[in-house]
This record gives sequence, C-alpha cells and structure tokens, in this order.
Amino acid sequence: MRIGHLFVSALWVSLALRADGASELVIDDPDGALAATGAPVAVTCKLPPDQRMAAAEGRLFVREVGRDPTAAVPAQILSVAGEADRTQMCWLLPPGAKGQRAFKPEILPNPATPRLSAERDTGGQIELRENGRGVLRYNYALIEPGALLDQVTPANRIYARARSDYIHPLFGPGGETLTRDWPLDHPHHRGIYWAWPEVDWRGKRGDLHALQRVFARPLGRCFTSSGPVFAQVVAENLWKWDDAEPVVQERAVLRAYRASDAGRVIDVEFQFIALREPVLLARRGTDKYGGLNLRFAPVEEQHITTHTDSPAATPRMAWAEIAGRFDGAGAPCGVVIFQHTANPDSPGDWVQYPNLNWVQPTFPAGGTRWELRPGQPLVLRYRLWVHPGGPAPATECADRWKAYQSAHAPKFFPEPAVLKRQNAS
Repeated sequence: MRIGHLFVSALWVSLALRADGASELVIDDPDGALAATGAPVAVTCKLPPDQRMAAAEGRLFVREVGRDPTAAVPAQILSVAGEADRTQMCWLLPPGAKGQRAFKPEILPNPATPRLSAERDTGGQIELRENGRGVLRYNYALIEPGALLDQVTPANRIYARARSDYIHPLFGPGGETLTRDWPLDHPHHRGIYWAWPEVDWRGKRGDLHALQRVFARPLGRCFTSSGPVFAQVVAENLWKWDDAEPVVQERAVLRAYRASDAGRVIDVEFQFIALREPVLLARRGTDKYGGLNLRFAPVEEQHITTHTDSPAATPRMAWAEIAGRFDGAGAPCGVVIFQHTANPDSPGDWVQYPNLNWVQPTFPAGGTRWELRPGQPLVLRYRLWVHPGGPAPATECADRWKAYQSAHAPKFFPEPAVLKRQNAS
C-alpha cells in the first residue's frame, strides 16, 4: 500500500495478548481521524466458534477496555477474499481519545439494532436497506431499455442497450434519489458504474462505457451479507466481447455501513482479471473520462469541488464532492468521493461535467493504457460519503480521507501484485 511515512509508522492492525490471556483488539488512531469521523474499522483475528455464531446472530459486540462498561458497540465479521483463515472484525469506531485504543469482543443476549440487509428482489436486483429503508440498488441482472427506445432520438438508440452491473438508485439522507439512469441525452449513462470507453482485445476496440462491442454480464454468482454494521454485495461478472466471448472476469464489492447523524459511508472495491489474453483499458482519448463513472440526478444549487494535493505532498490526499438539492428534495445533501492511495496511478485526475451533474476519479493515468493480464488482478478502491447539508468542510473531508487510508479500514481484496501499464499509441 502506498501510504506516506506518517501513516505507515503508526497505523497497524494487531490482536494483542495481555497478561490475563484475554484477547484485545487494538486500534491505533494517532491523529484521531478515525474516532472523529466514526469510521468503520477492522482488526484481523481468529474468532472462536461461539463468537462466530454470535456474530451471525447480531449478538457480537466490542467494548473498549477501561471505558464506560455500558458502551458496547455492535461488530460484524468481514472475511478476506481467497483467505479462509483470515477474518476481520468490523465495527464503527466510537468517539474517544487519539492514540492506541483496545477493545474486547463480547457476546450479548440480544441482537443489535438497527440492522442492514441485502435482499434480492423479484427482478434479480439487490437492494441494500437499513431497517427497511433503501440505501442503494445494485442492478445485477440485465435491464432492457423497453419503451425508452420510443423516446430516444434515432442517433442515440445505439447507446440504449441492455445493461447490468451498476448502482442505481443511490439514496440520500432523506430518501431522495441521488443518481440518474437512462438519461435521454446519454442513454448509456447508468448511475454509478465502472467502465472504460476504450477496451482493446486482439487488436480490436470496444466501449464498455457506451455499451459497444464489450459488455459486463452477470456470471450468476452473487453473494450477500447482512448485519448490524454493514450490508454487502459481492458479485461476479464477465466482460463479453460481442456479447459472446468472455475476456475479463470482474468481482465487485459494494458495502454500505450503518448511518449516523453525519451521514453514511459506502465502500466499493473492484477486481479485474484478463482471462486468456491481455486486455488494455484506457480513458476516452486516453485523457478524458473513464474508470469509476458517476452520473447524478439533477441538482439544484449544484456545487462541485475537487481537491488533490500537490505532487510534493506525501501522501497525496484526493477527494471530490457534488452537493445541492437532488431530485427536487427540500433539503441539501452531498456526496464525497475519496480515492485510495493503493490504487495504481493514484491519485487519478478528476473529470467533471457540471451540465450532466457528473464528477469522477479517472483511471488509468492520462496518456496511458492499463494492461490486464491473466492471473494478475487489478484492484481499485473508492469510498463514498453521503451526508446531509451543504458542501462539507475541507477539514472534515481531510479527516475522512485519512480514516479511509488507515490500515484499519476494512478491505475485501488483499493487495495485488504490481501490474503493467503501456504508453498510449
């Protein structure tokens, strides 16, 4: 992970054994950013069978050592992909002093509330909810344009194609719809989706972004988790050339955490592996849009801000925000997008199109093509913070960025090996 020395020296995960033999889960929060933002944290450990059973029933909690004995907070298990012997205990860090803090797991008789759930609807899509209220919808099964074709101009009908593997709607704090699907100006835009306009295979070029020649199709393996801390979807997809030949296997992880008065954190992680032959990914013209794409709903009083530290900074913080009144809502809210320093070419350029209510972190670096190779996964990570109110203060965004870079931030995919990039030709 490419994190500067200020974080590497201090942010670490441990399972400490004290003199009495009881296991303590230790969090190191040197500047207080984790506690100040109520961030999700995780500690890798091995749980005995009774605690694993309690976690499945929502009865596993953690209590801070030496603090108020009534202040237990719910915990949940997050396993690491491909590593059956590694378990992450995950919880939202309560307020407290900066520095090292120790917690002990504890089984309580009653399950925690509220509860987040991941449920498949009758159409094959996955709904993430908190106490029955919508958080987001992951469209895993194919969605056809249907009657929309009658409204799209003849020039745009080529882009009104069946699609899947995207988030829409993403809901705001008041239940308002924050994203947009099937806009008539760009019918291929589809809420929040991860796609590239230049995908090269065997010397041919497709456009996963605009749904031309290469398409992400559900593989039929989609796994969900529910609990008191987060709800999660892990979905496997295949990129198919001409909707027939599989060229890339994709795993997408979408994890929504319990909301607080300050809003909700949503982590998205992606793993891409070429199947039999290399596949090249690039932005439009290699210097415009591509990567994690976010098309938002119409926003009144729209504010788009971006921040990237100078190249001299170590590490380089990078976030962007779109804020305003979405979908005719009476109250404003905002969505902040954070880039992870472990992403190759981090931080990526920010691209925005205010007339389209669009802001995104791009990948790969401008003027390059990223080479996917068989057996060598590309992993990309991003965090969304959906919050009430107007634009967030830069100081709070900085704290939340630091919390996301912490070694304690939950992760599904292990760190991949270094992959190869090509200069654009």
